Amino acid sequence: MTKRIAIIQGHPDPGGHRLLHAMADAYAEAAKAAGHEVRRVEVGTLEFSLMRTQAEFETGALPPALVQPRDDMRWAEHWVFLFPLWHGTMPALFKGFLEHIFRPGFAMEYGKEGFPKQLLAGRSARIVVTMGMPVLLYRWYFGAYGLRGFERSMLSFAGIKPIR
Repeated sequence: MTKRIAIIQGHPDPGGHRLLHAMADAYAEAAKAAGHEVRRVEVGTLEFSLMRTQAEFETGALPPALVQPRDDMRWAEHWVFLFPLWHGTMPALFKGFLEHIFRPGFAMEYGKEGFPKQLLAGRSARIVVTMGMPVLLYRWYFGAYGLRGFERSMLSFAGIKPIR
């Protein structure tokens, strides 16, 4: 069965020479070879400003550079996120990208009361991270807070599952 896959490569270095760039390339090639459709988002190449206010989050216009990435993500039924862990969490540029994309109307819809409606149900995700420490240390000492926060506060909250 053919899947529509969006690969979101979140390393902020636009140069294309990092390990994560190669991993995204390999994932895309393997997915295409298996007959899947693939679209790519290279966050490090996108020009956008970070949001600063609640009003901007709730009603602000999406920066023009993020319209196509958002549409590619909406198109896909499976998302692959690749990013490095810096200081135990994702880089600020990648977080800023996600904050823009995961706004009300795309990821969730708020009603007058109760839990927000999850608009991304039926999608799945895979998370690939690189880090400069042993995984056991990251999980035990740091509690894997950066990764768990992304999984719970963004992906699961919007209805995405399974997340691997």
